[in-house]
Amino acid sequence: MWLCFALCSMACAQDSFQIKGSVIDASTQDPIEGANIIGEKSFAISSSTGAFIINNVPKGTHSFKVSHISYAPDTLLISAGPGTEAAIVVLTETATALDEVAVHGKSNRRNARKLPSVTHAVSKEFLEKNRENSLMQTLNKIPGVSSINIGSGQSKPVIRGLGFNRVAVVQNGIKHEAQQWGNDHGLEIDQYGIENIQIIKGPASLLYGSDAIAGVVDIPPANIPFQNSLSGELNLLAESNNDLLGISVGIQSRKEKWFYRSRLTYRDYGDYKVPTDKIKYDNYIFELHDHHLRNTAGKEVNASFGLGYVHTNLKSETTISNVYAKNGFFANAHGLEVRTSKIDYDSSNRDIDLPYHGVNHFKITNNTSVVSGNHSFQFDLGYQNNKREEHSEPVPHGYMPKPSDSKERAFHKNTYSLNARDSFKPNEKNTIVGGVNMELQQNTIGGWGFLIPAYNRFSTGVFAYNQFQWGPNVHFQTGLRYDYGFLATKSYYDWYPSTVNNSDGSTSSVHLKRAQDKTLDFGNISASAGIGYHRKNTTYKLNIGKSFRMPLANELASDGVNYHMYRYEKGNLALDSEESYQLDIEIDHTTKKFSIGVSPFINLFENFIYLNPTPKFFETLQIYEYTQSKVFRMGGEIKAGTTLYNALQLEASGEYVYARQTSGAKKNFTLPFSPPLSGLFSASYKFKKIGFLKRPQLIADYRITAAQTEIVPPEEQTNGHSVLNMSFSTELAIIKNKLPAQIWIKLNNVFNTKFYDHTSFYRLIDVPEPGRNISVSFTIPINRNH
Repeated sequence: MWLCFALCSMACAQDSFQIKGSVIDASTQDPIEGANIIGEKSFAISSSTGAFIINNVPKGTHSFKVSHISYAPDTLLISAGPGTEAAIVVLTETATALDEVAVHGKSNRRNARKLPSVTHAVSKEFLEKNRENSLMQTLNKIPGVSSINIGSGQSKPVIRGLGFNRVAVVQNGIKHEAQQWGNDHGLEIDQYGIENIQIIKGPASLLYGSDAIAGVVDIPPANIPFQNSLSGELNLLAESNNDLLGISVGIQSRKEKWFYRSRLTYRDYGDYKVPTDKIKYDNYIFELHDHHLRNTAGKEVNASFGLGYVHTNLKSETTISNVYAKNGFFANAHGLEVRTSKIDYDSSNRDIDLPYHGVNHFKITNNTSVVSGNHSFQFDLGYQNNKREEHSEPVPHGYMPKPSDSKERAFHKNTYSLNARDSFKPNEKNTIVGGVNMELQQNTIGGWGFLIPAYNRFSTGVFAYNQFQWGPNVHFQTGLRYDYGFLATKSYYDWYPSTVNNSDGSTSSVHLKRAQDKTLDFGNISASAGIGYHRKNTTYKLNIGKSFRMPLANELASDGVNYHMYRYEKGNLALDSEESYQLDIEIDHTTKKFSIGVSPFINLFENFIYLNPTPKFFETLQIYEYTQSKVFRMGGEIKAGTTLYNALQLEASGEYVYARQTSGAKKNFTLPFSPPLSGLFSASYKFKKIGFLKRPQLIADYRITAAQTEIVPPEEQTNGHSVLNMSFSTELAIIKNKLPAQIWIKLNNVFNTKFYDHTSFYRLIDVPEPGRNISVSFTIPINRNH
């Protein structure tokens, strides 16, 4: 096949030629950069030296239109053939008086100003400069946003101290549905190729339904490519702490109405290092070989492809993606059995031994929008298949004999989603939006270790809200929503017999029933009302809202040992839906040189669901039971920034959350995993061009975190700490007349500080955060117009 292509190319090359030339200024004879040379089937742009090259031009005479925004256009006639000489195009400078132009469209930041809710728009530049091992770790610099980290490659979002299923992650209009209820289950989303993210802080059930009670991480589809364009990028990444090597390549193209985009990502990393040589767990000391946290290696393989069509009033795109990850669990985090294991965990820092988990998330989404008169219709369809397996060494526990294989637990989840809404504009100042959301989940389980039963879950919601503009600077938004859903659990019996005591004093050997066939339904109302006022450089927002969340299967029907959390978890079928009331205020003042903002909130839960430790034990493991209590929360974020000398930027931000249970077994205690008071100070300096380095920039981030003394027993307090991170970025022209490549060099934890993150999964077993890490990323852009 390659030989055939080569021969065809040679045959074509014999009948095609290359045209070279340059574009210069008529009066100064200086080269003109950025001039467009357009033929019938060919296109070129002049470089900084004025030169241009057009390849594969058939023999004969051809006409090219040469244009530049500052010059009068000209026509180039040239004959392509053997010995064609370089052409010189001379353009005459012109001054054009333009009539008044009205540009219709709003930036993400301007739209965010008009929404009464507290939102934060994350740009592609921010994502590229702050990229870490997972998407949520990349977003950690945003005030009020943190993550629960599981090793070096897995994490899940936390907004204002709340996470798990209280934060909805939405991608391409469809809510991401995996096994996010688990403490050790990460977020299966490829962070490469994401152009922007909108983060909503606070209740958002009105638009997104259940699970958005604390906020939303909304990842919209990427922008549609320009007509007759081909673009993309190649990302290379390497890190020192865990010997990570990664590559991601993406490409997108569009003709007139049809476009496509695709991406392939691969990452492979070893055990990461921590700034300690020993770990203490349950009064046992585990030595670490060369500071490596044994068996935390992993790999990821992600792929996606999208095909779309765009016309005057119609836009539709279908995206297929698959995210696969295999990660080891820290060997000593799965109980004390590792003491008798025959596995040599220190033989290699890149192998993935038991225990480990593998997860594959397959997703198909379709986003279609239709504009008809004053109506704009949006339809989102989605199918997701999440398959997760957790493997560990088979060992007997209690009455359970030694299993025959290593598959401890398996979760298989199919999710079908439909969103439809109509945005109607009866006039310029009023927008009425109504819609419906539906979602069906089908969950099955496997393996020899039981934690939650198989179940089906269905939810649907109908909503409507009104956006009204009163004058040029005042915006109101009010909305109402009703949701209904049910969860049907399936019965489960142990695969092994247990000995039980009978009432007559005898004993029996029975297969214990861990779950029953049970159907529970839930219904609730969500509502919100807010006002936004924008005057010159200052924006004021006030929003009050009520949200809800349906209980999950683990909260209702779990009944088993969670060895990753070193406890026995027991659900409660009597749980009600969570209801939350929240008041948000935001004041933001931004000028060209200075900005300052503050966003406080007050939050009240009528029946917060949490896992409560009890004095009871099962096989030496403490029993935790799900229960509910009233919770009062308050806090907020503050930020400020300034630009000095047009090159030095200084930024500071702080965040704080106060939480108190006002009823229940843990009355007057806070909530688990509550983040402590913290502040981030950043300084960036943009240098002038240094040799072949364009736009070099040096950034320093210094985070100070206070001690967390507000805990829920048996949680332990964490000490305060400070960490310095530094990075350097620049652009480098690798290929002449092409877009420059981008280089980022980052140094995290500069002083190799030993500290504990209170929201970290491994903190519970005395594992500190990763030590010093040097990462180098290299992005080569691809950009060609047809």
